Amino acid sequence: MERNYPINVSSEAVAGEQQRFMVRVYNWMAAGLGFTGVIAFYVAHNETMLEIVFGNPVVPIVLIIAQIGLVFYLASRVMQMSASQATAVFMLYAGLTGVTFSTVFLTYTSSSITSAFLTTAGTFGAMSFYGYTTKKDLTSWGSFLFMGLIGIIIASVVNIFLQSPAMYWLTTYAGVLIFVGLTAYDTQKIKNMNILGNEGTDEDTKEAIRGALSLYLDFINLFLMLLRLMGDRR
Repeated sequence: MERNYPINVSSEAVAGEQQRFMVRVYNWMAAGLGFTGVIAFYVAHNETMLEIVFGNPVVPIVLIIAQIGLVFYLASRVMQMSASQATAVFMLYAGLTGVTFSTVFLTYTSSSITSAFLTTAGTFGAMSFYGYTTKKDLTSWGSFLFMGLIGIIIASVVNIFLQSPAMYWLTTYAGVLIFVGLTAYDTQKIKNMNILGNEGTDEDTKEAIRGALSLYLDFINLFLMLLRLMGDRR
């Protein structure tokens, strides 16, 4: 998993550029999360927007499909875009996520949302730090975590029809474990995909956005799982 850097480059130079690259990744992730939060809060407290979004049952479905399409498009095509296009698509995705996330403010109390967010931030920070600093190669985690993710997606879809409380809680606890693991795995993978000497270029920006998207998704999904466990409904 380790990138093979030129032999004439010192380990300090590699570590320094990796560190600066990860700061850019976290900055992009924070920008996406912040935009999502602002949009979610705005929609949840605006009667007109609520009527537009949730007054027609087709609109939420269209929004979810658009989100899925955008995240797959960005993940697969980001390196073929310009840096400005990648930025626009990433922020558009974050904004659409904010629109659908407005239901969080309508469903749960403010104290529950705050507690879940702080718990998510702490857990994410700890696992991302582990993924960044550990000498252990986490590549082997990838296939296991991916299979687990597919499993909880399938189980969640099935449970829409079964409405089983046991399956609901099983997928929730499994989801927490999977996204905790993915945070460490993705952090290490992103750290090692940095291309030495690329700093400050459009390619570097697009790589940072691609990395930020992965960590953004880990954070958002971990937050949702913890909110299920900790949240007090209105």
